[in-house]
Amino acid sequence: MSNKLRLRFAKTGTAKFISHLDLMATMRRGLLRAGVELKYSEGFNPHPYMSVALPLSVGMSSACELIDIGLSTDYFPPDDLAQRTTSVLPEGIVIERAYVPQRKFSQIDWVEIQGIFHYDVPVENAANSLAMSFMRQSIVVSKRSKSGVCDIDIVPHIKRIDFSGDSEILLSAVISAQNPTLSPENLLAALSGEYAGLKPDFAAFTRIEIFDSEMNVFL
Repeated sequence: MSNKLRLRFAKTGTAKFISHLDLMATMRRGLLRAGVELKYSEGFNPHPYMSVALPLSVGMSSACELIDIGLSTDYFPPDDLAQRTTSVLPEGIVIERAYVPQRKFSQIDWVEIQGIFHYDVPVENAANSLAMSFMRQSIVVSKRSKSGVCDIDIVPHIKRIDFSGDSEILLSAVISAQNPTLSPENLLAALSGEYAGLKPDFAAFTRIEIFDSEMNVFL
């Protein structure tokens, strides 16, 4: 028996432009319309117990989002919860499964991302040049955190990074999910100075999967 459920969902298409706060409100309304009895905090401004594993940047798609929800009942059968809730959510938000969580979000260590780099003027040998640019021993970028802006060497926090393609460059990478959290913007920030010419005119990113420290898929 449990009064908490975890939902795994995709956020794609136009839904990728929904901000984190708006996503929380959207999910709350969708769950209520689907008949889910959410648990609320007490006090003058009650709010539902809902927590997203890794808040997504606006404009980034994902195939592996996780959200925990508290239930006011001891147990809610999750068998058809995913389908019923998806039917009342905006296009692009698809709940793939609902289950009782066994692990804490703090156990997420790595995230796999894919990206597309577009150049208005083609860059010769761009894929190889991009790969070489990330083979440096140290790449220091400015990163914003809760305590302000700080400089961080991102090299130790990139597990894998590959580039391929010609006119459009495809990125595939596994980067640190937490402590510290690396983002696609941090990777783009690495393309400065002598590598500034490799910075794309347009880039789009998708979160593909999340893993624990042993590179097992986190659920």
